[in-house]
Amino acid sequence: MALPLMPKATAVWLVENTTLTFEQIAEFCGVHPLEVQAIADGEVAIGIVGLDPVANGQVTREEIQRCEGDDSGRLRLHVTQAVAQNKLKGARYTPVSKRQDKPDAIAWLLKHHPELSDAQLCKLIGTTKDTIAKVRDRSHWNAANIKPRNPVTLGLCTEPDLEKAVIIAQPRAGAQPAAPVTHYSE
Repeated sequence: MALPLMPKATAVWLVENTTLTFEQIAEFCGVHPLEVQAIADGEVAIGIVGLDPVANGQVTREEIQRCEGDDSGRLRLHVTQAVAQNKLKGARYTPVSKRQDKPDAIAWLLKHHPELSDAQLCKLIGTTKDTIAKVRDRSHWNAANIKPRNPVTLGLCTEPDLEKAVIIAQPRAGAQPAAPVTHYSE
């Protein structure tokens, strides 16, 4: 059974603002009836500010009034569908231990997916166009030690992100859409 947010604070509010029985409050909040009685006696939850479940949309005023009139009535939590928020893509932190792997990932992508634009590589790996240009023309300061390695196995991007970038890049490059990319080694 789903419980309200902050069950003890909700129990405090219900004890202070309603005539519900301890059993009704305990069942709704997922706490023991003796704990609700201790809240009412001021022995437990001292200093906890009550949380109004009506204002939060967890229960309606009519539902509370219905249960106040019927000792055997049980409060039903009003479950609302959470709206999924899109994660904003932006600059992400790359740990110091993975930063030296970026040129290797760029080299792998340039070798296996030349259809990707520099902007797509920047977004996918989290690098700059200048670094991509230096890896491409082998003027990178560490060019002798760059070995093409898959960015997914290096942990610099996810497989779905790589597949999405390749699918977007193929029509631009004039290539036919291929099967999903599954590169796990090299």
